[in-house]
Amino acid sequence: MTAEAALGTHRVRAAATAARTACEGGTGWIDTAPNYGAGAVHAELRPVLDAFPAVRVATKTGFYTRAQGQAAVEAGVLSAGQTETRHSLAPDFIDWQTRRSAAALGRADIVFVHNPETVGHGDRDRLHAELRNAFEVLEGLVGAGVIGGYGVATWSGFTDDAFTVPELLTLARETGGPGHHLAAIQQPVSLVMAQPITRALDGRGPLVQARSAGLLAFGSAPLHGGELLDLITPELVELIRPDASPAAACLLAAGSCPSLDVLLVSASTPEHWDAAVSALDTPMTDTELRKVLDVLAPR
Repeated sequence: MTAEAALGTHRVRAAATAARTACEGGTGWIDTAPNYGAGAVHAELRPVLDAFPAVRVATKTGFYTRAQGQAAVEAGVLSAGQTETRHSLAPDFIDWQTRRSAAALGRADIVFVHNPETVGHGDRDRLHAELRNAFEVLEGLVGAGVIGGYGVATWSGFTDDAFTVPELLTLARETGGPGHHLAAIQQPVSLVMAQPITRALDGRGPLVQARSAGLLAFGSAPLHGGELLDLITPELVELIRPDASPAAACLLAAGSCPSLDVLLVSASTPEHWDAAVSALDTPMTDTELRKVLDVLAPR
């Protein structure tokens, strides 16, 4: 099966309209973050989420806008000197930001620790200590009924070996015990960032490990921020799916990745949403997907 299409709001235009379109189209998930849309996306999504209570929402903690950073300083959870990086995994900040996000959205089914690999500067011990502290805060928020669960959304953490799924599970068990609430991972999956696909086809890597552990696996940036549409050739499109559009071919290749549950698409119009869902109707076989990867990186 291909992954389920879900709305990713990172680069989406008119978030409320896009979310309503996706919800009416049957999506099960909307993915967002407090810093998206210059900090306005949560408020834009709230009326739609209220109207579609069955749709689950994932947000993040870590990054913040300048205005949010100033609010954090005023709340006493960050010092003025800490706001320059626009990213923090300080426990007090995570608690404060996550509570604000859940209140703004009306619910938060999953809260991803956002690109934790940006801390530690390559020091794995420090990074893992920060993740453990973050998980402890998030476990407390689950226990308080503020959020439903948590996860890790990364750009390069898995590919750069900053952490592995088994290591994340160990940290979760250390903070939440055997009944911990680590629920999901998120990483880029595309023909540009194809390592997750290659690993999954070989029965290894974070997606397979997540599936084995019962975690949801989200794939982000399937069009690599739109850059992939300028890179894919007509011949590669034909190999993926004859007569498909370049966008549909890219989405199909990413969505056919084994052990991937949810594929985030930034569809701003009904036409784009319908096209994305249609592109995922008929998955590629593992053999077909391997042929595509062999063209990209011959063995």
